[in-house]
Amino acid sequence: QVQLVESGGGWVQAGGSLRLSCAASGPTFSSYAMGWFHQAPGKERLFVAGIRRSGGSTYYADSVKGRFTISRDNVKNTMYLQMNSLKPEDTAVYYCAASFRAIPTANKYDYNYWGQGTQVTVSS
Repeated sequence: QVQLVESGGGWVQAGGSLRLSCAASGPTFSSYAMGWFHQAPGKERLFVAGIRRSGGSTYYADSVKGRFTISRDNVKNTMYLQMNSLKPEDTAVYYCAASFRAIPTANKYDYNYWGQGTQVTVSS
């Protein structure tokens, strides 16, 4: 089992940047494909980005391509989401998630463990 804790959320003006971190407990972090999701009030939880176990391949929602970068450090048991050129529509709670699958998917039901979330607010 792995426990996930997100950090790095906050308030930022449109066009600004934030870097989210997801710290994982346990020795098996590198066994999981990882993903970032976000959920705005009253909306469903949506895929943002995913990364394979080794970090060799990354995947992005169309809405964040070219603005967000996902990465992971399997020595530090940590995953990151660098968010640049933020827009008001990026405002949401951001969750990290771990999947037993080798390749991350955009389906939230394919993920086995979730963090508690961190709020990101982008003002116009």
